[in-house]
Amino acid sequence: MKAIEIISIPVTDQQRSKEFYVKLGFTILAEAPFAEGQNWVQLGFNGHDTSITLVTWFPGMPPGSIHGFVIKTDSLEQDIEEFTAKGIHVGRIDETPWGKFMPVKDPDGNVLNFHQA
Repeated sequence: MKAIEIISIPVTDQQRSKEFYVKLGFTILAEAPFAEGQNWVQLGFNGHDTSITLVTWFPGMPPGSIHGFVIKTDSLEQDIEEFTAKGIHVGRIDETPWGKFMPVKDPDGNVLNFHQA
């Protein structure tokens, strides 16, 4: 094994979710039809290998079921300022012995936890 490459995020509306993730700072890496009525939407951070794909086709992964997704950040305070200015609601900061965490929910209720060490 070499690395984690793609993480699937279950959503109901790929376009709405794509707009949300781009507001968060993700970059669109690929977007194309790939199967009967399906669309591949892949996003990531510039300079990093791991990416996400917004999926609608896994029956065992209902939209809103992701809760353990962690994104490393340098400044939660700066993130709060930027996200709030973009109309993105952020949760309260939770201070733990291993750093600060702040939850953000996508349009389907998937929880992204921003982590500042």
